[in-house]
Amino acid sequence: MTRTGHSIRHFTSESVTAGHPDKLCDQIADAVLDDILRADPYARVAVELLITRGQVHVAGEVSTTDYTNVADLVREVLLSTGYTTAESGIDGGSCGVSVSIEEQSPDIAAGVDRPVEWRAARSVGGATIEAFDAQGAGDQGMMFGFACDETPVLMPLPIFAAHRLAARLEEVRLTRVVEGLRPDGKTQVTVSYEDGRPVGLAAVVVSAQHDEGWDQRELAATLEAAVVAPVVKDLGLDVDGARVLINPAGSFVVGGPAGDTGLTGRKLMVDTYGGMGRHGGGAMSGKDPSKVDRSGAYAARHVAKTVVAAGIARRCEVKVAYAIGAATPVGLAVETFGTGRVPDGVLERAVAEVFDLRPAAVIEHLDLLRPIYRPTATYGHFGRSGPGFTWENTDRTGALLAAL
Repeated sequence: MTRTGHSIRHFTSESVTAGHPDKLCDQIADAVLDDILRADPYARVAVELLITRGQVHVAGEVSTTDYTNVADLVREVLLSTGYTTAESGIDGGSCGVSVSIEEQSPDIAAGVDRPVEWRAARSVGGATIEAFDAQGAGDQGMMFGFACDETPVLMPLPIFAAHRLAARLEEVRLTRVVEGLRPDGKTQVTVSYEDGRPVGLAAVVVSAQHDEGWDQRELAATLEAAVVAPVVKDLGLDVDGARVLINPAGSFVVGGPAGDTGLTGRKLMVDTYGGMGRHGGGAMSGKDPSKVDRSGAYAARHVAKTVVAAGIARRCEVKVAYAIGAATPVGLAVETFGTGRVPDGVLERAVAEVFDLRPAAVIEHLDLLRPIYRPTATYGHFGRSGPGFTWENTDRTGALLAAL
């Protein structure tokens, strides 16, 4: 397909509602994490879930001075999300809950759980640079951060739009603007790009779980008017000419855990950049910030967003690599895809100068030892606002520009 001699390409991203089975698992995992962090900010938490028809299985490793009632948290999340009957997908009040949680491996703890100097430094008014070496990374691996100037929050347009649609679908259900909807739902947006810049919508897909009795044509018209139209208008886009598919498979009565088994960490593209930025493979939900799958990914986004916010590049991807037990990253790479005002190598050196990417330093700067994580488990960890999303701050743009 061409227009004015230029090629049109398409990029697609998806999002899901809070009632999606995988997202139920992420929310419960982060609810457990938050509950523990309220009493024990230095706890070590790695919680995983599997949810299916009538059953929730919780497993993982937790080392803490506190106690949390995991089964109660499971039920609270399910019920608050709308799963109050078996017909909806699972009954949060009566479903089975099994818990298998052990302490963190002593081999991992030996390399990571050494923040004695750091804790002492924080207690007298802030950690010192040297104290940040006292805590090693909670695992090996590589974490990616991404930012671009396609939206005001410096996120790719496809995932940003998909999240907005999913959040609106949840809103019309909770406020009963549309009657007879159930918690499960998915959205998908395909954006047309010309010469690397978004120029319009190619397709919008919405799948919404619903009660028995809905006529599919009536439901499609209702959701297009109540969900698709206001979101597209608010984004300044035009749906004319785009394919709009609502419940394209037809009836969607059986949903939630009754229709699809849920797992923690299975919606990594929903959590991050919709596939536009690369991903190292590690999930975030259910993990305390000593795990660099979480804190490293937040730090990489913080750096990438700062680069774009400073006007240094229109697109930026940051890769940070860690070794378990080692504080200093073993790798750092910055790429601007030909949009940078300075060579990538020069920018990379400036980033290394301005941003301390040791885990304890990241935790200190982004204030990650707080119960802020359950909200991150729905509608993406990035491009968000609020006091918990500190990695979205661009407080170091001046320092980065000065370093260049």
